[in-house]
Amino acid sequence: MKKITLPLLAAAVPMLLSGVARSADIPDTWSKNCASCHGPDGTGHTKAGRMAQVKDMTSADYQKSFTDEQATKQIKEGFKDSSGKERMKAFADKLSDGEVKALVAYVRSLSK
Repeated sequence: MKKITLPLLAAAVPMLLSGVARSADIPDTWSKNCASCHGPDGTGHTKAGRMAQVKDMTSADYQKSFTDEQATKQIKEGFKDSSGKERMKAFADKLSDGEVKALVAYVRSLSK
């Protein structure tokens, strides 16, 4: 069995802890960036959500209709309807790849 060197372990611990801290911030990220349309609970029962015709993120059937890759792309690039009207703004410049990945996992956790 190989021994893990102390410098390697010392470098790994902060990275692991930062991941824990980031995942703890995801509900806050959701509240700041997503809840105004998707609602605090993901149901989309907000004035902005009705106007943008957002889907109920708590619906297991809706969750089955898209992949994690599609959700990641939509968070990063935003969404425009068939007429070209923006329905969701892009967050690529505002959220890191790690935050986007954590948001996709958070969205998945909303399913009932």
